Amino acid sequence: MAAHSEQIARLRTSYQEELADGTDRFFLPRRTGCPWCLGPELRVKLRTVDQVQRKPGRFVLDECVSCGHVFQNPRLSQEGLDFYYRDFYDGLGAETTARMFEGRGSVRRFQHSVRALLPHIRPHRWLDVGTAHGHFPASAKKLLPQTRFDGLDMGESVLLAERQGRITEAHQGQLTELADTMADRYDTVSMFHYLEHTLDPHSELAAARTALRPGGHLLIEVPDPESLSGRLLGNLWMPWFQPQHLNFIPLSNLCDRLTGLGFTVVAAERTDAHIPVDLVCATWFLLGRVLPPDDVPWANRPGRAARAARWALVWAAVPFLLAAYGADLLLNPLLRRSRFSNAYRVIARRDTH
Repeated sequence: MAAHSEQIARLRTSYQEELADGTDRFFLPRRTGCPWCLGPELRVKLRTVDQVQRKPGRFVLDECVSCGHVFQNPRLSQEGLDFYYRDFYDGLGAETTARMFEGRGSVRRFQHSVRALLPHIRPHRWLDVGTAHGHFPASAKKLLPQTRFDGLDMGESVLLAERQGRITEAHQGQLTELADTMADRYDTVSMFHYLEHTLDPHSELAAARTALRPGGHLLIEVPDPESLSGRLLGNLWMPWFQPQHLNFIPLSNLCDRLTGLGFTVVAAERTDAHIPVDLVCATWFLLGRVLPPDDVPWANRPGRAARAARWALVWAAVPFLLAAYGADLLLNPLLRRSRFSNAYRVIARRDTH
């Protein structure tokens, strides 16, 4: 605990210097048209803040009236993305994120995804895009011990995944830049909750096709912007996940785009892709609005009384969080079979011609 506090104190100066001029410089100019279909008519979907790390800034999601694509507008610049991603998957947040992906729920979900693919192909060489620390390949290997799993990610976590044996080969960088070097190499490419983080999903899908051999399969799971849970919970809906999620693609849009790229969609479903966390996360976000601030380097250090009050209130809220999580699990069989499902899965085969 003392070491963690010291790390926060060391980082506070650099964060405060970055924030001295505000957050406006982290954004690009606002778009006047849809990045998916180029339609000119947009409407505001929601306005929100960073409800996970509580970094400063306000974020807007717009929806295209023509195709239903939802996207961050104005979008973060690369400098802004670097700022808001920092200390989430690495640094201060590395341990918390690792626990999330190593939990039984994540492992079970990963293995469901593998089983969904097996009726269509038994992969020999699989590339997991956005693999981070390689938790998906490590889980999938238990079902497919003969399959070679490689991983791709921008961060150094992919190199650690290779050193720890979770993947065979690490590719550090962007798929759009590396795809030509791995053309026709893989018979499966997976993108688990990856596309929504990307600047240009069109280019990412084209790059995935390049990396796949003819007859290979692309496996995609993403948040569903048409979910009724998103409408009901508004900016408390976890999958909006601002500011990291930049694009939200309706299911029909993705299937049409894949078909245009030379894929045949062999499966598209919402049921098995649902992640039962909507209510517990919404409850935590609500608490975040009333709790005293946490000790984080992008804000002034709270006083001793505020820290004690936060600790006491968090413990007092545990029964409510457990009840919300219990409700997520109890309702899961119903929600995952309805339009309240919060995600969808698409499996597409690259055509041979």
